[in-house]
Amino acid sequence: MFDKILPYLLSGISVGGQYALIAVGYTMVYGILRLINFAHGDIFTAAGFFMVYIAATLPVQIAIPLVVVLTVILGFTVERIAYKPLRSAPRMSVMISAIGVSYLLQNLMWYVTGGLAKQYPTIPWISNSITIGPATTKVVTIVTPILTILLVIALVTIIQKTKIGMAMRAVSKDFETAQLMGIKIDSVISTTFIIGSLLAAVGSVLYFTNYTSVTPTVGAMPGLKAFVAAVFGGIGSIPGAVIGAFIIGICENLIKALGYTTFSDAFTFALLIVILLFKPTGLFGEKISEKV
Repeated sequence: MFDKILPYLLSGISVGGQYALIAVGYTMVYGILRLINFAHGDIFTAAGFFMVYIAATLPVQIAIPLVVVLTVILGFTVERIAYKPLRSAPRMSVMISAIGVSYLLQNLMWYVTGGLAKQYPTIPWISNSITIGPATTKVVTIVTPILTILLVIALVTIIQKTKIGMAMRAVSKDFETAQLMGIKIDSVISTTFIIGSLLAAVGSVLYFTNYTSVTPTVGAMPGLKAFVAAVFGGIGSIPGAVIGAFIIGICENLIKALGYTTFSDAFTFALLIVILLFKPTGLFGEKISEKV
């Protein structure tokens, strides 16, 4: 029985790490702007297409850092064009803008690619096969959770120990007061989008090494699941988002191991409903206190 489940368990841990890298972007933006960046999954997809086209002309070793830089620029540009002009607008306006950006990016990718699926390039070493006990998998399956944990530790250290991290925490606690205290709000928000986009770029390299077909809408489902992970863990909490992502990744793959592949996606969204019903703030979310 264990021999049968092990490959799914390894895959679940790997997918959970990939969801975690996307979920951190959602939770950071929400923690500061109280905004769900619906375009985040499309930025993840764009990173996949960047790699497809750049790796066709340049060595992969050069293509990967270039893809990360272009993805960061895309995330920064989206924030400056779609969100910055709406700082003082009603929250609903910002949400509509986020949905509009998502569809704009999807349609741009449809136009550029002709809607055809593109084959993701083979990444040296992490695309190689490895045997763990009775299971054969790719090296990326082992690398993903380790790299995810290291990146999250680095991110938490930045937030806890650096000046920009202190500014992020101040803005997330009280936007208006932080502004009055002289914190450069625009710089903090841009930095948040840059970090989120960087993690999405890394997540895309790991994800598409396993699932090698890139289409304009391929990021929608991982993006939604990462959002569920962020809500499950407590949106605004980075460790919560990571733990939620690993739980969802492992559970959906164990459901596949039991032969209920059809319901693996349904489980994720059923979990979202349950969490919203019984613990709306998530596992590690802060309790909402109303000011009188």
